[in-house]
Amino acid sequence: MEEIEVVVAHQERATLRVGDVFLKIDTDQTRTEVEVEAMAMAPIPTPEVLWHKPPVLALAAVPGTALGRLGEPSTASPAAWAAAGAAARMLHDAPLPPWPGRSLDEIASHLDGECEWLVTNGVLPTDLVTRNRRVAEAALRPWTPVFTHGDLQITHVFVEGDEITGVIDWSEASQGDALFDLAILTLGHEEHLDDVVAGYGADVDLDVIRAWWSLRSLLAARWLIEHGFDPSSPGCEFDVLRSRM
Repeated sequence: MEEIEVVVAHQERATLRVGDVFLKIDTDQTRTEVEVEAMAMAPIPTPEVLWHKPPVLALAAVPGTALGRLGEPSTASPAAWAAAGAAARMLHDAPLPPWPGRSLDEIASHLDGECEWLVTNGVLPTDLVTRNRRVAEAALRPWTPVFTHGDLQITHVFVEGDEITGVIDWSEASQGDALFDLAILTLGHEEHLDDVVAGYGADVDLDVIRAWWSLRSLLAARWLIEHGFDPSSPGCEFDVLRSRM
């Protein structure tokens, strides 16, 4: 019997690894259904679905290693980062999934609530939150919806050498802003932004990507804290916010 590795576990979901099989257990079956359908639609490498018996989804491990981790230097080559940008472009050029993403009004309202919580509870200084809230405004503009992964962080992108071998965790996939995916991919790794944009192969507004860095970090802070993660770790969300000062 293979040893069981707890990859992530909190009140909403848990992921276990047993050998080359990942077992994902989610309290929200809508997320699991989105993940299965999105992987079937995506034109880039994704994990093989072995079986799905709610609330458990079994996936085969993808080869290779993660592009990196937030708060740690990435050992992946510039070509691997460019390949991640090219994979994002391929996804964004694919037909839209049938379900919508969050509206601008929903995002703006959520952002206001999270900023208020951060200040009221003394989690971050008021000037830091205010400055990043202003930076985030650049992301809150109309965009042409594309097929977005929705959580394209570097731990979800696997590479072998300079090639993408798989992109995992599709439960947040939806119609959305292409620059949001590029921002999440490069969050905390601004030094690789040029490589990603070169691989993406299209003109992008770097100020909007930077705005999404601020917006994402402000929105994620409370969830991370309440689920046992530490956004104040070196190189993580709070450092991203400080860098905007």
